[in-house]
Amino acid sequence: MVAFDISQEIKDISKGESAQGKLHKQYVEDKLMNSVLASDKTTMEHAELIHEAANRSIGAFTPSLLFTQMVQNFSITKQLLGEKLIRLLTGYDPNYIEKNLKIPEFRKELQKALYQNVEKLKEDKLLDNEGMITEKGTELGAMVLVKELDNFITKDKIGEKISKKTSHYGEKTDTRKYKQGDRYKDLNLKKSVHVAIKRQHNKLMGDDLMTSQREGKGKVSVIFALDASASMKGQKLDTCKRAGIALAYKAIEDKDDVGVVVFGSEIKSAVPPTHDFSAILNAIAHIKASRQTDFAAMIAKSVELFPATGETKHLIILTDALPTVGLEPEKETLQAVSTARSAGITVSMIGVQLDEAGAKLARQITRIGEGRFSLVRDLDQVGHIVLEDYYAVR
Repeated sequence: MVAFDISQEIKDISKGESAQGKLHKQYVEDKLMNSVLASDKTTMEHAELIHEAANRSIGAFTPSLLFTQMVQNFSITKQLLGEKLIRLLTGYDPNYIEKNLKIPEFRKELQKALYQNVEKLKEDKLLDNEGMITEKGTELGAMVLVKELDNFITKDKIGEKISKKTSHYGEKTDTRKYKQGDRYKDLNLKKSVHVAIKRQHNKLMGDDLMTSQREGKGKVSVIFALDASASMKGQKLDTCKRAGIALAYKAIEDKDDVGVVVFGSEIKSAVPPTHDFSAILNAIAHIKASRQTDFAAMIAKSVELFPATGETKHLIILTDALPTVGLEPEKETLQAVSTARSAGITVSMIGVQLDEAGAKLARQITRIGEGRFSLVRDLDQVGHIVLEDYYAVR
């Protein structure tokens, strides 16, 4: 059995959910864990399998039903499970399976592989007797999010540079040439006119524009709000999870607090800004995609989670769609953003492959929330942009 949160996707499969609980701190505090996992190929493959299952909204496995689905309609099964999960479950490349599925001898081998792999997961207590992913399994799957963290942080130097040079918040200090992504409200008109006159321009040109730099405001509380609606399922969700973990790691390292709100048609998980990395990892590890997107509820929950103290408060929203919950979803979302801004919270939006209508609303949100809007076409850039946005408020 493969259990999906989205029931209409496949009617023959009953719903399954992974167990809830807290990750033990030793999983994230032991620096040797990554090397141990890397040296154990089977363990790492199991971690990847469970992690990918969560990204695909899958909470359980039954080999007999898996085999039947593959034989009856492999193309739909591949669409639902994804190529990576099929490869991890069977040990075969999906294209190879598709080419040889009609051969009786190969079917026997495929069925045998499915049964053996699922039984191994049960022996290791990663699945229970019913095939449901256990809390131990979820904890192991979470290590995939941590495994490549050091490499990601090492490669991404943008945050360190921005923190030393500029911020979109704080006191104005110096000026520099305007560049795309700077806030219009930070334009320094006096300096811009001075540059235009010096260049003997009879009107302001784009190249004349100067913007004010700002010093950071000390401690920051940031909340990472992740859209876990159905359209985020798969690689999008995986990439955004990793970005959230990278943000938590860097912010906590910088002595800032990080919170997380996971939202779909309802608030699935909410952690107030904290220094507890394991709490953030636990919340993100349990994310599975659902159906709709309730922006207003997410923003309201974020306002509730921020501390009442005077530090910089910043909300980063990752989404790939428009809000869909409420009588007037867009209007209610903008009202919620206005409330957040009145509470001293700035709001940024990172749109993952947003369409034109989504980008238009995102610009309205960030204009009211006085944050930044970033449109991401390439998923590889998500983590970099999340960190860049965080460092812009420091």
